Amino acid sequence: MAPLIGVLAVQGDVAEHIRALTLAGAEAVPVRRPEELAAVDGLVIPGGESTTIDRLLRIFDLAEPLRARLAEGMPVYGSCAGMILLSAEVLDGHPEQQSLAALDITTRRNAFGRQVDSFEVDLPFVGLDEPFHAVFIRAPWVERVGDGVEVLASIERDGEEHAVAVRQGNVLATSFHPEVTDDVRVHALFVELVRAAGSIGDPAVVEGHPSTTNRDN
Repeated sequence: MAPLIGVLAVQGDVAEHIRALTLAGAEAVPVRRPEELAAVDGLVIPGGESTTIDRLLRIFDLAEPLRARLAEGMPVYGSCAGMILLSAEVLDGHPEQQSLAALDITTRRNAFGRQVDSFEVDLPFVGLDEPFHAVFIRAPWVERVGDGVEVLASIERDGEEHAVAVRQGNVLATSFHPEVTDDVRVHALFVELVRAAGSIGDPAVVEGHPSTTNRDN
């Protein structure tokens, strides 16, 4: 049985995530209302503009229901702006910006620079057999990783390593945008995480990591 995974559809790369999740074996739907959030097995918070998504969460009366579902253990994956929103602490954020504090990390907004500084790189990624071709667009990086947070991928800048993909329990986040590529392996990891969390189907889990295989789509 395919898990039902929502994509927060207030702003950002909604269609791209729905496509990737569908290719990765999930049933994917947009989420704009509290009742839609209540129906899904997991949620993706897409890239976009973190301050705008934060404001719209409150306008759509989704902020508190989302915090409640996160507290209950609902799996969630955030890419780029989604990582920022899931962080416990955000550097260089708007003074009124609120976070969901689902990950014990500190992120820095636009750490890699502006839109013109966007770049692509092949990254080794824990749980994937081959490097992932990552697309960074006005991306954050992680400056602090708390206890219980596993670094899945990192990148070097000016002699320092910065985490760009992390996992803590049922929460997964990347500072890059896998949804804009044809490689759905990161989404497949999240789909299997949702399966394992809800005992949907019969995924193989090794040392806390859902198994996956390389997929070319």
